[in-house]
Amino acid sequence: MPLLKLVFLGTSAAMPTTKRALTCICLVKDNEILVFDAGEAAQISYLKAGLPWNKKMKIFVTHMHGDHCVGILGLLQTMNMQNRTEMVEIFGPEGIDEFIGINLKILNFGLSFPVIITPIQNEKIVDETDYTVLACNAEHGIPAFSYCYQEKERMGKFFPEKAEELGIPEGKAWNELQNGNSVEINGKKILPTDVTGEKRMGKKIGISGDTRPTESLTKFFDNCDYLSFDSTFSDDLKDRAIETNHSTAKEAAELAKNANVGKLILTHFSARYKDENVLLDEAKKVHESTIAAKDLLEIEIER
Repeated sequence: MPLLKLVFLGTSAAMPTTKRALTCICLVKDNEILVFDAGEAAQISYLKAGLPWNKKMKIFVTHMHGDHCVGILGLLQTMNMQNRTEMVEIFGPEGIDEFIGINLKILNFGLSFPVIITPIQNEKIVDETDYTVLACNAEHGIPAFSYCYQEKERMGKFFPEKAEELGIPEGKAWNELQNGNSVEINGKKILPTDVTGEKRMGKKIGISGDTRPTESLTKFFDNCDYLSFDSTFSDDLKDRAIETNHSTAKEAAELAKNANVGKLILTHFSARYKDENVLLDEAKKVHESTIAAKDLLEIEIER
């Protein structure tokens, strides 16, 4: 089964704590890592998580606040020290290209790999053979985006018994059929549909970044299998959440419920909370299928 997992490298808001690093979430695939934000010292958490340094990578920045983007510089420099050769693509709001470009020049990194920086202009910012990444405007007082990873339609379930009935030997031919390719056995062409069920919808994973809950985000995250959402404050500090353009854990849960989200993951906790269970308890009263992220938490995406 192809690898797909979420790894939370940092779950703290604005400033780190002794238990929480600044915001950084990785979506790890077999051949690629998608990084959503990178707060200061993200490379340390990346190292602790045991993630590879030379795998294909895309970095998506939600907004230009230091606790979400300053860590990109250290991450790039550390990858350079690890002799990386694979290209890194970076996407973000207007100003991301200037921020990265000027710092690379001033700090004289001399990177061993190419970096392509793309300010976001359209909703669909990545369109690969097996997935897309979409962006939606978030509400955070400055230009900000939320992101959605959407797998494209996947092959149906493979039925070994059907393959055996057709005389297809186990091994390479089975792999080809599971990957959507036809094979020829004893002069007869066998199609993938001959040995698989109906095609399956791909997984949908949402990353909110910092934001107030909005109607447009409710629609954007509709039917997400997994949603990581800004949960900076508890409900008794809702006025503070509104003032700073963040969300409470309860508000995150209300949005998840209205959007028919499968699993809600709370993150981006204010440093005032030593125990995130106070936030989790509030959210679970609204949306039972909720967990609170911890640093280095890994979630295998059910396929």
